[in-house]
Amino acid sequence: MDEVEWMPRQHKAKDLRVGLISWAGSYLTFETYKNTVTATAKGLGRRQTWEILVSSKHDTQAVVRLRSLQGFYLLCEADGSLCYGRPRTSHHGCFLIHFHRSGKWTLQCIISGRYLESDGEDVFCTSRTLSAYHMWTPRPALHVHVILYSPLNRCYARADPTMGRVWVDAPVPCLKECGFLLHFQDGCYHLETSAHTFLSHLDGLVSQPSTQTAFHMQVRPGGFVALSDGEGGMLYPQGTRLLLSLGSDPHEGEEWLILQHCPTWVSLRSKTQKFLSVVCAASGHVTPMSLFQFECDNKSPTLQLRSANGCYLAQRRHRTVMADGHQLEAETFFRMHWHCGRIILQSPSGCFLGIAANGLLVASATNPGPNEEFGIQLANRPFLALRGRYGYVGTSSQHDLLQCNMDQPDCIYLLPCRQGIYHFQAQGGSFWSITPFGSFRPWGKFALNFSIELQGSNLLTVLAPNGFYMRSDRSGTLLADSRDITKESMGCHLPKSKSSRRNYYTKPNRNPRVKIHEKNICSTTFPTQFSKTPVASNNTSQKSTPKTLVCL
Repeated sequence: MDEVEWMPRQHKAKDLRVGLISWAGSYLTFETYKNTVTATAKGLGRRQTWEILVSSKHDTQAVVRLRSLQGFYLLCEADGSLCYGRPRTSHHGCFLIHFHRSGKWTLQCIISGRYLESDGEDVFCTSRTLSAYHMWTPRPALHVHVILYSPLNRCYARADPTMGRVWVDAPVPCLKECGFLLHFQDGCYHLETSAHTFLSHLDGLVSQPSTQTAFHMQVRPGGFVALSDGEGGMLYPQGTRLLLSLGSDPHEGEEWLILQHCPTWVSLRSKTQKFLSVVCAASGHVTPMSLFQFECDNKSPTLQLRSANGCYLAQRRHRTVMADGHQLEAETFFRMHWHCGRIILQSPSGCFLGIAANGLLVASATNPGPNEEFGIQLANRPFLALRGRYGYVGTSSQHDLLQCNMDQPDCIYLLPCRQGIYHFQAQGGSFWSITPFGSFRPWGKFALNFSIELQGSNLLTVLAPNGFYMRSDRSGTLLADSRDITKESMGCHLPKSKSSRRNYYTKPNRNPRVKIHEKNICSTTFPTQFSKTPVASNNTSQKSTPKTLVCL
């Protein structure tokens, strides 16, 4: 099987999203009904998230516009007041960002030359003299589960728990060791590995976060970040083995890493318990060649499976399916259907994928049966956390029910029961339990069955033991009372067309073998060990929109 060089995906709009923190510790906030902008929120939510649209960029500055997730631009008026709307001229709404060595930004209005500042509540542009009140700390508005890519070395960071080090030597980010939790606390960042250790200033991995694991971050548009200790030391790959450690003399931009959300890798198993690989389904064990990146457009039910060799599964002549496709080939797009936690893949020709007698993957079945159902398991996430429109799912000292508006997520250990079915275990070793009202507690004595179905890149649905899908409630309580997608469900998909709801029947009895349902969406990442506090209520819009568990 020919290999191609693994290419990291292109930057997306969400890679340019940040929250801007004022000197008072509050976030620049889009006020929905006041036609203004404030700096009162204490947490990073949708209305505190801004897309940085770059017009031109240099080493220490860039000309940008700031656009809210609602599609409106931050505008500076002649009297120094700020509002949001549409730019009236080519320079209206343009700011010159100065990147300071401390990691902070200053934003200067192109037209007036005045700096963006806050008094702790209101935001305005009135002063041309730079001061500490004009400093803003950028915080990447990215899901906390990230990967770090070195464009200079063309490799990803990888934690090595046996040696207690982090190396930048992984050409493909398919292992759980390539994923890190990026914690933000008191203006600094902590990198936690999948083994729950933290990268320290002394180059090793330690068990607990401290001042020795706190890094300052410089952020540039495009997802570029550089981490430092605040005393002149920069974090960059060093030596022949590319050890990620602090140094004082990086060359040619070695310190700049690309921060991206961790992709989802899965393994597929046939009814004979053999894992699907780039060659055939013959192995009873997971190998690097049996791992596939789950790439799905959230606006359609089509799926691409990218193998570790850099190619995609594609339908070829004589109904064979091979891992030699390229990203833009129509033959690499498969329609996915779910049945009791197992996935069914439909090729562009309309036939369903199955395993032939010789172990090869073929697209030959006109109606799906057990041979066309594949068990699917997360390969680089041994546990997960859920995040919705209002925040992460976790526990609160003020409530005995699981909440969905937390600033940090709780760990949900996945104990596989059978394909697609898991037991949810809390951090203390107890199990999730469900109340008669559809709410959850994390201290159950008995394991319950939860069904997980992937619905997009880093998106999934959770079917609770009561037969309903989980959703985030505006009150902050996690509930399982949704039968289908509604305005109150955890879904980012609009209801699909009738053609996507078709039932597949067997010829003898015409009973539905696979029924396609609309699902509610959530996202996955690793847990955190930091304290958990509810996100401020002003982080959420009052407009009645779907409460999505998505990677914002």
